[in-house]
Amino acid sequence: MSSASSVLVASSSFLYWIPKPSPFKFSKFHPSSPPCYRVVCSGGSPQPASFPDLSFALHDALESTGIDTSHAREARKSFVSQIQKLSDIERETSICINRCVDLGRTSLYIAAEDDSLISHSSVPLPVDAFLERLDDLSMGYCSHYNSACRSSREKLLESIEKYLYVKKGFRRSTASNQAEPRALYLHLVLTHRSGSAVMLSLIHSEILKMLRLWGLLDFDVEIFFPHDPHGLPRAYDKQKSKESDQPHIMTVQMLLEEILRNLKDAFWPFQRGAADSLFLRAANAANCIDKFNGFEDSGYRLASAKAAQHRLDRGVWTSVHFGDMRRALSACERLILLRTDPKEMRDYSILLYHCGLYEQALKFLKLYQDMKSSSAQNPSTDPVSNLEEDAVKKLIVRLNLIAMEEGWTRPWYVRNYLGNNSEPW
Repeated sequence: MSSASSVLVASSSFLYWIPKPSPFKFSKFHPSSPPCYRVVCSGGSPQPASFPDLSFALHDALESTGIDTSHAREARKSFVSQIQKLSDIERETSICINRCVDLGRTSLYIAAEDDSLISHSSVPLPVDAFLERLDDLSMGYCSHYNSACRSSREKLLESIEKYLYVKKGFRRSTASNQAEPRALYLHLVLTHRSGSAVMLSLIHSEILKMLRLWGLLDFDVEIFFPHDPHGLPRAYDKQKSKESDQPHIMTVQMLLEEILRNLKDAFWPFQRGAADSLFLRAANAANCIDKFNGFEDSGYRLASAKAAQHRLDRGVWTSVHFGDMRRALSACERLILLRTDPKEMRDYSILLYHCGLYEQALKFLKLYQDMKSSSAQNPSTDPVSNLEEDAVKKLIVRLNLIAMEEGWTRPWYVRNYLGNNSEPW
């Protein structure tokens, strides 16, 4: 096998190698050392049916205001091409062993779309360049690898952690800046070496998968994902796992959901509110919640909610510490595509309502209700869930009234998405 970088392609019956142009760069390592490979799956697992045309609002709405979204659309298309490879089995596969979806590439497509939305750059985010940086990070461990690492599995895993967190200086973002963009996007984490727990888990798992391909790692490993605000993701020998480790195993589906939900939480336009539910904060700003239910807001929170709505009415998409409607919408749309919780459609619809896209908002609310009714779940006794459902019903009534008042004879995208979209009354 040549020392030139290659790509491993898996089919239903065999594996084969495709040369990759980037050369092996570490002359200090032994000449027979393994080159860099990225894993690509070309078959062998069932493919889900094509995604239905959900007619998402964000890109068309931006286009209607004269903003070029060609790079954002291309990044979204590439994201969908990756997640369409997810079978039900692959979704539940550990991030340390998955093969059909390139998680590093998928994460960078998320970053590329959002970068295009906020920068309006004529040049797309260089996904391949950052992938090469991720590969180089794995290749850099080769010069760190020595005979002491081979003495035991624990020594090897400790050596990898020391390389990532000490030699390379990657660290977890502090609790005070968890929502900073540089902690939530892979290209910025690779640049600044500071990120969220899910981003550090992704980078750690990519290094482990590369080392496995090169033959330096010949045993099963899992990533321990920390649920506390300060812990670092750490690798451990799967044979020594305990039952208490199960809640800390990160699957492919969980990782992608966590990435997108972190973005949704960080950029939700209604950051202030007594409720933990993002939907209830937005519903409160829309006056869809009764005040006697224990969620009475302080004057400061009410003022914050009204200020957020006022910014949207004036066409202001983002403000410091008050979210970003564009990136909140894009996170919701990708979560819907990922086929997660039906509540993502509900949350998406309340944002569309605040943007004045009433027809689209009603459409996704009805989709949410259809999916909810088809799941045949028992009625919830949780007071927050009941409050959310009451707000959904009120929002549907209001949207139907808007339809009767305004009519929807014009295409929805003709509305000025960034202009004053106040209600007809």
